[in-house]
Amino acid sequence: MAEPMSDQNERVAICPGTYDPVTNGHLDVIARASRVFDRVVVGVVGQAIRKQPPMFTAQERKGFIERAVADMGLENVTVEIFTNLLVDFARSHGATAIVKGLRAISDFEYEFEMNQLNRKAAPDIESVYIFAAAEYSFVRSTGVKEMATFGGPLDDLVPKEVAEALEARLRRD
Repeated sequence: MAEPMSDQNERVAICPGTYDPVTNGHLDVIARASRVFDRVVVGVVGQAIRKQPPMFTAQERKGFIERAVADMGLENVTVEIFTNLLVDFARSHGATAIVKGLRAISDFEYEFEMNQLNRKAAPDIESVYIFAAAEYSFVRSTGVKEMATFGGPLDDLVPKEVAEALEARLRRD
């Protein structure tokens, strides 16, 4: 029988994102990463710099993900908010990989650029990409918010708690 891996040999990955809101596509990538790595840290971006201000606070987004991964039984997944450089956040957790999901060709160009920047800053941390499952290949947080704004169905796009929070936040009087 093999000995359990020590903390030194633990394979740790970071799954970073804004998660505003977390979608079932995000959760699928996190779950799949949890089967490849010993420990997965979901890093919730605390300060979005390339997008409009988030709809949900970092604490709300963290809570949505924590409850969803607990419901999924993902015991090797933790969730933290970070406000520093991604590679520094990864190093602080002993991570050797950054895991991102890819939905379409449009994601590739941005992720390719980010990979090159991260690689320059931290050549010891690999970028690993998980292709979106077919049923989530079109799901993105911005699209979910647009659907919610106009009362569209969210059942298969986000966890129930997130759908309810979106409806409450976007409710028109």
